[in-house]
Amino acid sequence: MAIGIKEPLPDNTAVKIAAIQMTSGHDIDANLEAAGRFLSDAARQGAVLAALPENFAFMGKDSGDKRAIAEPDGAGKIQNFLADSARRLKLWIVGGTVPLLSSTAGGGDGRVSASSLVYDADGKRAARYDKIHLFDVDVPGSVESHRESAHTLPGRDPQLVDTPAGKLGLSVCYDMRFPELFRVLSRQGADVFAVPAAFTVPTGRAHWESLLRARAIENLCALIAPAQWGVHPNGRETYGDSLILDHWGNVLARLPDGTGAIVADLDAAARREARRKFPALGHRVIFAT
Repeated sequence: MAIGIKEPLPDNTAVKIAAIQMTSGHDIDANLEAAGRFLSDAARQGAVLAALPENFAFMGKDSGDKRAIAEPDGAGKIQNFLADSARRLKLWIVGGTVPLLSSTAGGGDGRVSASSLVYDADGKRAARYDKIHLFDVDVPGSVESHRESAHTLPGRDPQLVDTPAGKLGLSVCYDMRFPELFRVLSRQGADVFAVPAAFTVPTGRAHWESLLRARAIENLCALIAPAQWGVHPNGRETYGDSLILDHWGNVLARLPDGTGAIVADLDAAARREARRKFPALGHRVIFAT
C-alpha cells in the first residue's frame, strides 16, 4: 500500500537523508531528548528525511516491559514527540519502532505491535508499518536467546510511502533476512528502503553489512539503516554501524560506533540511469509456488 504526498520533489533532485544511531534505555524522556538532539543535527545538515533506530524511545530492563508503556494508536508521548519534531524541524521522520497497543485479532493477550511510524514535514502521520518477521532465535556462538513473539504481534502487510527522498519501503531489523519482502516493495515501486535495527553483536559482525548491501543491490534501491549501538542499561549489547547505501550497494555514510546522525545525498537521476542501463528488475521471473 502506497500513500502519496501532496508535492513530491522532482525525481531528478538529489536529496539528503540521515540515519541516527542511539544507545537507548528504559528512560523514555532521556531517549526522546537524545533523539531530538540528533534529529535537530540532521535537519541542520540539510536532511529532508531522517530515520531513527528500532526501539529508539524505549529498551526496557525486560523484553516484556514494552507492554506497560505501549501507546494507543494515534496518541501518546512517543507519537506526539515524533509529530512535534517533524513539524518543528520541517523534516520527514521514520520513527524506528514504537510499541503500540494492538487492535488486531489476537491482540487480547497483551502483546503489542512493533510499529515503524512515518511523519511528514507538517507533523502528520504518513504511514505505519508493523514489523512482520519477529526475532525468535538462539544466536549461534552466543548465550543470547530472543523470543520477540512472546510480547510482540507480527504485522502482515508491506508498506510503501511517497516521501521527498522517493518511494520508501518500510522494514525493521530481522526483516532484512527475508528478501521476498523487499521484492514485494520493489515491485510496488520502491526507490529507498528503511531498515531501523537493534542488531545483536554476533550476527552484526557476520551479516549486517552483507545483508543490507544485498537488499540494495538486488533491487537497485538505496537503503537507510539506523541502528542501536553499545551496551544498554538492561545489559544487552547491540552492533551499531548505521549505514546509508546507494542503489549500487556503495556505502555513502556510516557510523561504526558511538551515537549521532550521519547524512548522505541520494541521487535519483543516477538510480534511474543505472536501472535503464542495467535492467535487472525487468528480468525478474515470478515463479509459481
